[in-house]
Order: sequence, then structure tokens, then C-alpha cells
Amino acid sequence: MNRRNFIHTSIFAGTGAIASGLQPIRALAPQTAPQAKHEKTEKMQVAFDFFYGGPNNPPKVQMAKELGIQYAVSGVMMPRQLGLPEGTMPWDLESLRATVKAYEAQGLKFCVVEGPPALGSRTKLALEGRDEEISHFIQFIHNLSRVGVKVICYNWMPEVGWFRTSSDRRTRGGSLVTAFDIEATKDIPLNRLGREFPADEMWANLEYFLKAVVPEAEKAGVQLALHPDDPPIPTLKGISRILTSADNVERAINLYKSPVNGVTLCQGCFATMGENVPATIRRFGNRIFFVHFRDVRGTRTNFEEVYHDDGITDMYASMKAYYELGFSGPIRPDHVPTLTNEDNTNPSYGLLGNLFAIGYMRGLMEAADKEVNG
Repeated sequence: MNRRNFIHTSIFAGTGAIASGLQPIRALAPQTAPQAKHEKTEKMQVAFDFFYGGPNNPPKVQMAKELGIQYAVSGVMMPRQLGLPEGTMPWDLESLRATVKAYEAQGLKFCVVEGPPALGSRTKLALEGRDEEISHFIQFIHNLSRVGVKVICYNWMPEVGWFRTSSDRRTRGGSLVTAFDIEATKDIPLNRLGREFPADEMWANLEYFLKAVVPEAEKAGVQLALHPDDPPIPTLKGISRILTSADNVERAINLYKSPVNGVTLCQGCFATMGENVPATIRRFGNRIFFVHFRDVRGTRTNFEEVYHDDGITDMYASMKAYYELGFSGPIRPDHVPTLTNEDNTNPSYGLLGNLFAIGYMRGLMEAADKEVNG
């Protein structure tokens, strides 16, 4: 399918992109130039995503070094890419240890698994093999803790994942963004399973999962950061979406109350819901484990991504809210425009849009820090 015309993907798509190459990772040449130290100490873990290529993405690794970004967010690298023996699974300790080391070799700390292995439709739709998949996820939690990674960003969007109807809508200056128009989904066929999954089933499946895994996450000291639905519409391909409002996200994490059961504060999702983003940040408070700093223009049924300074959210008030809470966890820009003359093969994840976003975010951070902390 042509990704320029239609996106059908998930947050785990980054790991899939990594998995498409079958050769073992070849480490980039070590950086030999002297590294300037930061004069400013950032209170949050400012990160880049590495969904496409992982630590073997030379342009992004180099940009991270030049921008002083020390943290990486991605899926777990595929065992065969890491040169591990046949039969090694992504949730095995060997895979996780090798993934962490691959990032460390590039001067990056792997801080969040976004799109975890062993969490798919079997669990989310209560299909045959659910308990086996959950047991693998529990193994993954404990092994992840052993290698020092303490945050898992996961979603409850089976089969479809995050979804757009356009990947090349023109925005400011002619740059490209992804967009969603619910009118374009009317003729989309039912899911591959050929039946509808109502909201009550999706809630029951989520509760079953949380009751099984949250106690294990508590033992391991790993935070489970639930991502809201994107787009936050009632149903897609016959599968109900339940994380479509701040109230519903709060209901979800209250299914099993725990210090390790929280949210990924994806600002763009809450903005399309019509929620006040700074107020939502204060609402979830210390239950925010990870932040997607992005913005949109439009509503849940018809919206487009934007530059970070060009959307509907008060981005300074949002950043200030994080500082008022004392948030010190991982934060990354998300869903950036593709600028003129950039390749749009991987929409929302271009280099130059991320460059703009990091500069914008750091300006907000400095201003918010001075206002809140003096």
C-alpha cells in the first residue's frame, strides 16, 4: 500500500520497520570529535524516537548528538538484526540487553519501549492464545527491568493502531503533514476477523490484562504508560475505541490502581478530543510517565498535524504545567511535518521537523523553568 496516500499503522510500526532489514546491526563509527557538555541541566529526559532504523540510523543519531539529546525511544530491536541465535524472542533478556547496548554504543540511553512485543490482538481482543501472550508480556516486563529500562508505552488499538486518511496534506509553506477525515473511512471494510468488537468487550479485555500485569510491573518497578486512542473516534473497522476522552483514560488506569499504572500524555490525542491540554496535564499529575509533545488543528473527526507553534493548544501553558508538577520523565516530539525536499517515506518522522520541534520545546522549557523555579 502506498503510504503517501493512506496510513494504516500502529505505534509498533517503528519496530516493524526495524524488523524489515535482516542483516545484523553494523555499529556506526565511534564519534571521535570532542563532545561539548551541556551548560544547562534539563529537568526532563528529552528524547528522539528511533522507529526507523533504530540506532543504525546515522542521520538521526548524528542529529541527536549535535542537539545534545541523550535519550532514545523505540521498539525492541529484532533478535536476528542483533545477530542473536535462532529462536531468541524480542522479550527475552538477550534481546533487551543487546538493544540497550546498541543504543549505548551511539551514546544514547534507551529509556522507553514504545510499542512493546508480546502485546497484540490476542490480548486486546481476547483471542485464542491470550494467556500465553500475557505471560510473554510479563516476562518482558521483568527482563526490561533487569536492563534498566523502566517505562513501557502501550496502546489499546488492536489491528489498526494509529490511523490517518492522508499522509501528504499541505500545511505551512507547502510542507507535508498527516491528516484524518472520518468521511474517508466510510467504505473501509470490517477487520480481518469479520466481526464487531463492542466497547464493553474492549473494557473487559483491558481490565483482564491490567489485573494480570500490573502486579508484576509493581514487583519489577516498571511503569505502564497507556496511550490514548488516535484518532479518538468511537469505532474503526468494527473495533470499538474506548480511550477517547480524559474521563475514559482515567477510568482505564483506575481499573487497577497502582503507582506504576499511568498514562502517556499524548497532547495531540487529548487536543483532538476537545480536552484542555494544560488542565489535562494537571489532572493526571504524577500518573504521567511519558509525554508526546505535539499539536493538531481540527476536531476528532477531521484534523491535521501541525508545526508545534501552529496548532490549537497553548503549548507554553502545557510546558509550564509539566514544570509545576515537577515532571522529570521522558518527553519527545511527535508527528512532525515533512519539510520541502525531505523524503516523506515515513510521514511524521522526518529529521527537519524534529529539529524545529526540539528547538521550540527547549525554548518553552527554559521560559517555563524560569517562571516556575526562578
